[in-house]
Order: sequence, then structure tokens, then C-alpha cells
Amino acid sequence: MSKGVAITGMGIISAIGNNVQENYESLIGEKMGIDKITQIETIHKDEIMVGEVKATNSELEQRLGLEANTYSRSPMLGIIAAQEAIRQAGITDINDYKTGLISSTTVGGMDKSEQYFFEYFKNKEHHHHIDGLHAGDSTQKIANYLGLEGSFMTTISTACSSAANAILLGARMIKSGRLDRAIVGGTDALSKFTINGFKTLMILSDTYNTPFDDNRKGLNLGEAGAFLVLESDKIVEKENRAVLAYVSGYGNANDAFHQTASSDNGDGAVMAMEKALKVAGLKPEHIDYVNAHGTATPNNDLSEGRAMIRIFGEGKVPQFSSTKAYTGHTLAVAGGVEAVYSVLALQNNRIYPNLNFKTPMSEFNLLPETESKEKVLEHVLSNSFGFGGNCSTLILSKEA
Repeated sequence: MSKGVAITGMGIISAIGNNVQENYESLIGEKMGIDKITQIETIHKDEIMVGEVKATNSELEQRLGLEANTYSRSPMLGIIAAQEAIRQAGITDINDYKTGLISSTTVGGMDKSEQYFFEYFKNKEHHHHIDGLHAGDSTQKIANYLGLEGSFMTTISTACSSAANAILLGARMIKSGRLDRAIVGGTDALSKFTINGFKTLMILSDTYNTPFDDNRKGLNLGEAGAFLVLESDKIVEKENRAVLAYVSGYGNANDAFHQTASSDNGDGAVMAMEKALKVAGLKPEHIDYVNAHGTATPNNDLSEGRAMIRIFGEGKVPQFSSTKAYTGHTLAVAGGVEAVYSVLALQNNRIYPNLNFKTPMSEFNLLPETESKEKVLEHVLSNSFGFGGNCSTLILSKEA
């Protein structure tokens, strides 16, 4: 089996908690974070439900000691998550080893730039938010706040597979010796642009999302920040790190099927899972639990379900569930959120329930887990599939 890359720290802020412990308590307590929009003024306010972080921008600024209206929401969520991950890893000097930051986002600073766009030629006061529109701005702000000088810094924006690809790249760079440590994950805040965009695609639900249910109506958008600290064997041994889990496998593929839809038979998902299993040196039967992408859209759940059957075999798909009924679909950061949840599953030998499920899908005989269960877990597979056919799979394991 391929030697994995150690995960030594995790941090998260989402609709179901302000840190890792609160998120885990919500997961096992079956506490959803989906509700009506409160943080954004939009004409769709009463039409859809979302997974918002329960804090205003002012409250986030106070928590981080920032001046008012200097940062957009995305980097603030990312900083909070990255700080927690660094603290858990026991890092006191972030620049003591070759350290990289690989962050992902789809929104970047858009939640602020869209507020001040029409003032651009009239008022220079908010030009910093227009300049902060691009995805890389959030990564730079996170790095600056953390004091990271860094051997490497980049931003990944491959839609909903972004954070999974950040973790994949971080693991590969550590394995190749390019980095000793990688802070990997992502951050995305809700914005009018994303709400309007997904509304146009007609895949937003006006009620709670229901992954893998035959009567699913669509997704709930969510926001979050989630980061993991990956470290080399050298650091783990020298610093006597406590290892939470290992990134043992990863795979990325693109089925090039459609701009916003997955192929009907899950071709991209199959290729990503096959690659991840190969990198990990595992067979399908070694996977104990699948944290599915499970967006509750008609296309994704059908495509992913067929892909799992193709990988594991008819009647042999491991226990699986989607956690998006808790958090909503957090877009670029979804793979980071669900990597944190997958590590927590391994640590606590716990399978999470697929909330809101009632009616099995008619196309195949697949039933997600609907109750929180204890089960000894060694390997968890986590899927993240993005627009443009960009499909990524991670395998998290207890042992390298």
C-alpha cells in the first residue's frame, strides 16, 4: 500500500458549528444548519433555504481583530478555519519548515465586490473590495493574516471539487519533497451572484435538501471555511506529532460531458474513484464508508449512484451518506468540509445519517444510511464533483 500523508490538524466553521467539535456534535446530534437567508439582501430571500454561518461580518471582524469592512466574508471564514487547524497541529512557527498554502474558492471576494460594483466610478473608498474580487485575493489575505511567508502558495477553483483538489495537490507536493507541510482546504461565502446563478440553473430547493431521495428537488447553497494541515514523515517524527488520519488515496478526472452536469453513467466519478483506489493500493472492498457528494440534484445523485455501483458492484456498495443535508452545498470548500467529517468518522468509528431521506430512487437499489451508527472504520472514501466534469475522490485512512 502507498504510504499516506499525515493529517495533523483540522479546522472548520460552517452552518452547523464554529469549530471542529461543534460540527461533530451537530453531525451525531442530527442538527441541520439549513434555514432562510439572513445575511444577504436578495429578492430570493423567502424562496430558498441555505446553510449560513451563524455570524455577521461584524462579528467575524471582531473575532479576528480586523478593522470594519476591510476583508470580505470568504477570507474571514478561511482564516478562522486555518487558525484552528494550525493550533490543533501544534504549530508555533508557521515558517519553520517548507510550508505551502493551497486554498480553494469559487466566490473569492465577490460577496463584497458585488455590493460596491456600481460605485466604482463614483467613489474610491471601496476600491479595495473591487480589487479583491478575484479568487486569489482570499488566499493572499489568509496567508498574510497567518504570517505565512511560504515556499508555495496557490488558489484552486475547479468548482465543487476545488478543496478536494487542494488536498490532492498538497499531498502530492509533500510526497514529492517539494513541501514539508501544506495547509489545504478552502473557503466560500454566500453571495448574490451564486444565489442568482444557481437559481438560473433551476437546481435550488425551496425546502430542506434530500440527497438520494426519489423526490429530491435540488440543493441548498451553503458557506464554510475548512482547512487541514498535512505534514511529512520528517515533521511527524521530529516534532512527535499526533496523527489524526492519513490522505492515502486521491484521484481527479474529467468526463468532459457538460458544462454543469455529470454524465448519466458517472464516467468521471468512476475514473476518479479508480485512480484514488490505485494510489492508495486498495481494492473496492477495503472501503468501509463513502461520504458521498450527494447534492440532492436529480443529475448528481443518479450519476453518483450509478458510479458507485460500477466501482463496488451491484449489491456491494459500502454504507454511504451525504452530509450536505446538514451544511448545504458549500461549493469550492465542500471537499474540505467533508474531508474533516471523514477524519472525524475515522476517529470516532461513526457513520453519519443521510438526513431527510424517505423514498428510494427508482433507477437503482441503493439506500443511504439514515441513522447515526457506530462501525469500526479503516478507510473512508469522499467524493467531490464539480461543474465542467471535474471529479475528485479522496481516501482517508487510519493508518499509512
